[in-house]
Amino acid sequence: MKLLSESIRRIKASPTVAMTGRAQALKEAGRDIIALSAGEPDFDTPAHIGAAGKAAIDAGYTRYTAVDGMAALKEAIAAKFARENGLEYGLNEITVASGGKQVLFNALLATLDPGDEVIIPAPYWVSYPDIVALAGASPVIVPCGPEQGFRLGPNALRGAITSRTKWLILNSPSNPTGAGYSADDLRALADVLLEHPNIWVLSDDIYEHLVFDDFRFATMAEVEPALKARTLTMNGVSKAYAMTGWRIGYGAGPAELIGAMAKLQSQSTSNPSTISQHAALAALNGPQDYIAQSRAAFARRRDLVVAGLNECEGITCPVPQGAFYVYPSIEGLIGKTSKSGAKITDDEAFCTALLEETGVAVVFGAAFGLSPHFRVSYAASDEVLAEALARINAFCAGCR
Repeated sequence: MKLLSESIRRIKASPTVAMTGRAQALKEAGRDIIALSAGEPDFDTPAHIGAAGKAAIDAGYTRYTAVDGMAALKEAIAAKFARENGLEYGLNEITVASGGKQVLFNALLATLDPGDEVIIPAPYWVSYPDIVALAGASPVIVPCGPEQGFRLGPNALRGAITSRTKWLILNSPSNPTGAGYSADDLRALADVLLEHPNIWVLSDDIYEHLVFDDFRFATMAEVEPALKARTLTMNGVSKAYAMTGWRIGYGAGPAELIGAMAKLQSQSTSNPSTISQHAALAALNGPQDYIAQSRAAFARRRDLVVAGLNECEGITCPVPQGAFYVYPSIEGLIGKTSKSGAKITDDEAFCTALLEETGVAVVFGAAFGLSPHFRVSYAASDEVLAEALARINAFCAGCR
């Protein structure tokens, strides 16, 4: 009798988590490792947010809340959507979960049946296809290469739609590319979606506040109000406020969907950490100075990393609009051999050799659905990034 279910066999472990774990194991073994594989800010959580978490403990806020979040936090989330996105939601249209990933998981598991399809532009965040597969549905991957600015266009969207399409997932700015969809980009996609009233939109806005230069963030329900009734807008405090470990994500959408997600959460984790909810409340309602400060630091780091990678032989790196990732191409290195004799057959081989020979951990592009690329998280100090770039440059120069 087999132990594992068919559903668990359909998915794989997160490649980004696996690479980070591998780098950590090498570091613990005494290797000099620079890990640029994890997607989290390297800054401390702002002091007033941490203080709110401590105060919650001292005040005895250590018991259950409503399964999908306490009312005060939902009110703060509603105010955020109104203030920053021009979107109005009732409390029964808002959900709070243990991280943004759980919001996505709840939405897809609550709505997908075998035979359904979900359109996912590639490169994509690694968990999207696997959550879809776990639900028994089929991910429909649409390649969106550098020639498209790593963005899904209306013609490509139209070509991917079938009678079985249930969701379109959009992530802007994107993990792994940092590419952002402008209001005009979203408008073009909305025009296609309006022709297909049965397709829902999952808008993953987790990097909303990390946008650079003159790029203006926009979200689908804001651009096309007619789609609001079939859009789940997902966000969280992890990236904007350096709160990855606090595990608070949230989403807003139609009450029927939100209620179904709450039902699922009631049978899995129940409510998110009460202490973390109070900290998130302080994040959303308190001073917002940290966002501008971190954005400026990430913009500086982006420029450092893009310039450094473009100096490496065989690598080309476009300039992203947001997030804290770059997604360079290694097309010029495919087929070469590293100084230590590793054959660069693909981007996974490149990343493996780079880690083994230089101690720099990055994530191979195949994990995100588009090769030959790799993802660098520049959520590290300028000094660390400069050292990593020097090692990558030397590695590439040694490839023949």
